[in-house]
Amino acid sequence: MIEVITFDLDDTLWDVRPALTKAEAAQNAWLEKHYPQILNRQAASDLKRIRQQVLEQNPQLAHQISQFRQAVLQQSLAEAGISETEAHWAAKEAFQAFIARRHDVALYPESLPLLEELAQNYTLGALTNGNADVTKTPLGKFFDFALKAEDVGAAKPEPALFDHALKRTGVNASAMIHIGDSHDHDVVGAYRAGIRSVWFTQQGASSDFADHVIACLTELPSLLRGLQAVTQAD
Repeated sequence: MIEVITFDLDDTLWDVRPALTKAEAAQNAWLEKHYPQILNRQAASDLKRIRQQVLEQNPQLAHQISQFRQAVLQQSLAEAGISETEAHWAAKEAFQAFIARRHDVALYPESLPLLEELAQNYTLGALTNGNADVTKTPLGKFFDFALKAEDVGAAKPEPALFDHALKRTGVNASAMIHIGDSHDHDVVGAYRAGIRSVWFTQQGASSDFADHVIACLTELPSLLRGLQAVTQAD
């Protein structure tokens, strides 16, 4: 019997693009007000170089995207002539402007009624490679737990997030199912952890790893009911 359902967040329960656009605009507005020289002098090629440099020097930040963003900001400020202490402070403040709008998400219309229904019968969890905190969104009240790659130091498709979810809930892998939009991260990650998966894709694709494929979140409740009925019959 399925007892726990875990969801990816970005592009599974909401369209991530509007939130990221607002967050980037808020960060840039803060920088424009306090350190306009950053935006005026930094080309896209500079940012790419700084990102690569930060990762080479701090490979552990690959799965710590909030710290990575702050490190890139700090390096950008330092290259603009800002002292190390001030650059550290400014990077944190700019990131706070970013993350404050990161949770202004554009929910898919099906998400809220879906979770409201599922929360009555299942333990719900969020597993994300991103830095969104689902508890700061309108969907937060439906989740029993939420884990980010930043929390465990490894991102999907590594099985760490799924393993932590199993430990958190105390269920066997057969009692958990994961829903996500990314085949490479969500589907393959669940497969590696021995957990069933539902691939949410509107492209009509097929997969050798996903147990089920849906084109709309509204398909999920009936799919789950069918799985439970088969289990009870067995």
